[in-house]
Amino acid sequence: MSPSPRLESPAPSSAEPHRQSYGLLMGCSRGLPNDDALARMLATQAGGGGSLPVGLGLAPAEFAALLERHFPGVIWPTALHRPPPVWDPRLLEEKAELVQLLDSHRTERDPSERWMSVIVATGCMANDHLWEDLGLWSRRDLSELMARNFPTLAARNDRDMKWKKFLYKQLCEREGVYLCRAPSCAVCRDYVLCFGPEDAAARP
Repeated sequence: MSPSPRLESPAPSSAEPHRQSYGLLMGCSRGLPNDDALARMLATQAGGGGSLPVGLGLAPAEFAALLERHFPGVIWPTALHRPPPVWDPRLLEEKAELVQLLDSHRTERDPSERWMSVIVATGCMANDHLWEDLGLWSRRDLSELMARNFPTLAARNDRDMKWKKFLYKQLCEREGVYLCRAPSCAVCRDYVLCFGPEDAAARP
């Protein structure tokens, strides 16, 4: 009987997606809708990247259930070299609202959608582009994740607004708060902050 695949924890200086870890995870995957996105997040975290805490923001029991459902048999490192995140307490107050917003748009096709609500909301607590904070490899990865798990919400982002800006805008609109005074996005001097390119040099 072959031993269970073990994911090694590399040196914390490794900043690029850890493709060996990704291959190991996908080799154990069940072929479920969120396998690829989760494998990218986990591989990035194993390589020291992304901004999510160990466990992707999930409670330990939920994270264990996620690994068992998507990557059965994989032994995840028990001690990754990741300091606990320091987040703005004002943002933390909104995390539950973000989870609720995302939950209200789930497709209800797969249990991982509930976990993904928490993971995405946790990523919103950090300071870079949401796809980077989640440990995904491109904005396209995030757009596909949103469309797959929260299609009715993703459909509202029909102007390709930056995802973190878009999600907080949705919270404001739910509360009837409209802070932007520009008559249209096209004439707003801060247009690039909401709709500009999301590369490593730009900020969310």
